[in-house]
Amino acid sequence: MQREDLSDLFAFRQVARERSFTRAAAVLGTSQSALSHLVRRLESRLGVRLLTRSTRSVALTEAGEKLLGVIDPAMADIDAGLNALSEWRDKPAGTVRITASELPAETILWPALSPLLKAYPDIHVEIDVNDTLKDIVAHRYDAGVRFGDQVAQDMVSVRIGPDSRFVVIGAPTYFAAHGIPEAPQDLGRHQCINLRLPTFGNLYAWEMERDGRAINMRVEGRLVFNKLSLAIDAALDGFGLAFVPLDLVETHIAEGRLETALDAWNPPFTGYHLYYPSRRQQSPAFALVVQALRYPRSGKVPEWPL
Repeated sequence: MQREDLSDLFAFRQVARERSFTRAAAVLGTSQSALSHLVRRLESRLGVRLLTRSTRSVALTEAGEKLLGVIDPAMADIDAGLNALSEWRDKPAGTVRITASELPAETILWPALSPLLKAYPDIHVEIDVNDTLKDIVAHRYDAGVRFGDQVAQDMVSVRIGPDSRFVVIGAPTYFAAHGIPEAPQDLGRHQCINLRLPTFGNLYAWEMERDGRAINMRVEGRLVFNKLSLAIDAALDGFGLAFVPLDLVETHIAEGRLETALDAWNPPFTGYHLYYPSRRQQSPAFALVVQALRYPRSGKVPEWPL
């Protein structure tokens, strides 16, 4: 490959990722006309059109999509490797971007990363709290957090929390007035508090299992929330039954404000994992973040070099 071939490919990749010659030129520190010349030269050499241009937008053709899929991973490795070298100081530095839902962000990420950030002031962390299952490569995150069984096989997966378990909860006054369900089918006779989360799209079906038999229960009730904390508050106030992670309500259960039902139908499952692309060249900052989050944790801030 000649030098101009590589330059043309880098130019095309930046325009394709930004969907704009203007933004791509600003990132690369060149002019729009020079960038346009490089892309047209690449198209001419390959004999296919890679981009569809209009006065307002730039879109990839089918050929352009295919080319970007081939070159983007390799160039991402080059970028990551250069970043790792530039960040190789006495104290690791750089920004680590992680996407996670609210629960692991509050109960796992921040408690583990707060001591690390105090010890390494040159490490910056961005945590995007989001309930959607984002493509971390497409959205340029360094890592994401999901339950272990949700992580794709082509990702590196690191356990960052213990096994989890969902439980059916209700206030003692509710159970006294309406009885305790003895089987999942009994939930049809109860007021149930529904959740509508972006991860699931529609109302979340309560996922239960016993002796290898799995059931997804569609429940009904007067209330629908998109936050677990509100569902727990409603259950505490006696409005019905909720289906929530046990670790969020352990204190309420221990102090008698909530009780559980159908425990035999709610076995433990694999807890939260940090995941990231297997091709990634880890920077010192990212390696320290992974070590700080790894479960079980030692309680000590990891030291560099690891």
